[in-house]
Amino acid sequence: MDFWRVLTHEAPAFVWPVKFCVAVTAVTYVLSILTGNVSQVDRVWTFLPTIYTVYYALLPLWPSVPPTYLFPHAPDTIPASLRETFSPRALLMASLVVTWMFRLSYNTWRRGLFSLKDEDYRWEILRQKISPFLFQVFNFFFIAIAQNIILFLLGLPAARAAAQPHTPLSTSDYILGTLGFLIILTEFISDNQQYSFQTFKHSGKLNPNEWPGAKIQWTKHDAERGFVTRGLWAWSRHPNFLCEQSFWIIITLIPILSPDSPKLDFPPTSLASLTPFLPCLVLCSLFFSSTIFTESISKAKYPLTYSAYQERVAMFLPLLTPVWGALLGIQGRKGSVDTLVYGTGPNSKGKGKAE
Repeated sequence: MDFWRVLTHEAPAFVWPVKFCVAVTAVTYVLSILTGNVSQVDRVWTFLPTIYTVYYALLPLWPSVPPTYLFPHAPDTIPASLRETFSPRALLMASLVVTWMFRLSYNTWRRGLFSLKDEDYRWEILRQKISPFLFQVFNFFFIAIAQNIILFLLGLPAARAAAQPHTPLSTSDYILGTLGFLIILTEFISDNQQYSFQTFKHSGKLNPNEWPGAKIQWTKHDAERGFVTRGLWAWSRHPNFLCEQSFWIIITLIPILSPDSPKLDFPPTSLASLTPFLPCLVLCSLFFSSTIFTESISKAKYPLTYSAYQERVAMFLPLLTPVWGALLGIQGRKGSVDTLVYGTGPNSKGKGKAE
């Protein structure tokens, strides 16, 4: 095919990742049809960005000819500078993404989402809203194809880093790398708070062995409300989503802000000039649209309290939450909204509540 011929000669570093992406897309789609469970991509979401990133970071390790089908390889047509030495910047990015993978894999495992029988609850709700034919169209084009393309795109910043001169790490690398690890830690805390709340909600018992940052004294009122509004969730309705988007923005920025990166037009002069930002732009668009759908489900389930939560707490940015509180105060509604969102009594005060 002309596509493969062009890819092999013009962008040989993408030959294996593209083949692997096509294979994973086909397998996940076929499995979704055979099993009737469309969460096949969800189960490999935690691994695929890591596989693509590590491939580019470890280019010198791969053979020029694959010993078996789909085994990672680096064709001889890839420039020798990429195949013979490691990129410190790409290795930094790989360490960040591998750490991200362990965090997400742990959270996915303890929630039971690696089970072949489990399916994202949102897909079942979507099935009820559209016809079976449209759902299968959605499954093919979005769940199977689009999501795999997004996961492929998340590896492109590492490819960009590997293609740059393999110079020592710069100040921007150290700053962004540190921020990346801090964001992973913050997301881990938000995951643990959510898991702690859901465990208490279903068991009615506090776990004395919670992770640091998740040792919150949940109350009966919290469980009755149905969703978490304390800890990081008092400042952002989706602190985990905020961290996830921020992490991939940082991964995208590492090669862009490096001293070896070509100067970018600012402000952008064309859509083409936004290409380096494509991975994080696409992912953030996905998270925003997904969050809108998720919140519509929550609002239908908890119409009064979740509406109050949306009025009181920002969707993503914690800095906006005090602003929303101040606006409610001007309207004379802050007290009543706070009661719905945070509850009353001593356990609703303090660090678990946004001001």
